[in-house]
Amino acid sequence: MPDYASIRDMVSHRVTFEFDSGAKIVGYLAACAPTEGPVEYAVLSKAQILDSKDRVVARFDELPVVPNSLVSFAITEGAL
Repeated sequence: MPDYASIRDMVSHRVTFEFDSGAKIVGYLAACAPTEGPVEYAVLSKAQILDSKDRVVARFDELPVVPNSLVSFAITEGAL
């Protein structure tokens, strides 16, 4: 299991979160929560989402992310 607490040491630095699909989120790590233990929530400023070919597909002034490994996904409610 990755050391999610170490993410906190990267605050104020430009970081890259890379996913198994090859997609990436790049930005400046502005904040993390909780204040102790493994990071469960982070906010990136000047964030960009890149596809697997390193093309920018979205830009955000501020982007909240969960910088942890995804273990599952499911439908929790029907379509709108």
